[in-house]
Amino acid sequence: MELALGAPRLFRTKSPEAAESSLVDRCRRGDAEAFGQFVDLYQARVTGFVRRMVSNPDDAADVAQDTFLRAYQSFGRFDGRSSVRTWLFRIAHNLCIDRARRLDRRVEEAALVDSEDDSAMDVADERWQPERLVLDGELRDAVERGIASMSEKLRAVLLLHDREELPYEEIGKALGIPVGTVKSRLFLARAHLQTAVKSYLEEV
Repeated sequence: MELALGAPRLFRTKSPEAAESSLVDRCRRGDAEAFGQFVDLYQARVTGFVRRMVSNPDDAADVAQDTFLRAYQSFGRFDGRSSVRTWLFRIAHNLCIDRARRLDRRVEEAALVDSEDDSAMDVADERWQPERLVLDGELRDAVERGIASMSEKLRAVLLLHDREELPYEEIGKALGIPVGTVKSRLFLARAHLQTAVKSYLEEV
């Protein structure tokens, strides 16, 4: 199935929340036109996430397309226990991981503190937000290289929290991990990124 990906349509008569809920209900009933609108609504965000998870642009485009194909095929089983956004990112993330496994890519993982103790990583430095600084072009490139060089587990959490602004609980549902693990991975991802940017700053 080839999806037509275009500019998002505007909801004119309902609140965004009500319009999205109505759209999701129509998609669950197999309404192809509604699913086209669903693609319009989420395509840019899903594509942006996948492009940072998958380095090859052609592969990233394939994974993004497959994400919506998988969603179309399984929308009837969407039970609403998580937000549709979380559900969609879970599909995208799983496809990224499946692709890495198919390529037999050995992913180096940092030592992770996989604990359900939410307090363990509450001290993660929330103040250090490189994405929100005004960056010059070279420093922005250093940040992107830092994101690309971290493990997929860390990168997924960082992107979903800092770029997609999902709360810890939604990230946990999307990735199938406890909230404590989300926090520990976010802490390690930011530490990795801070080191990468520090190295750049020491060179200039």
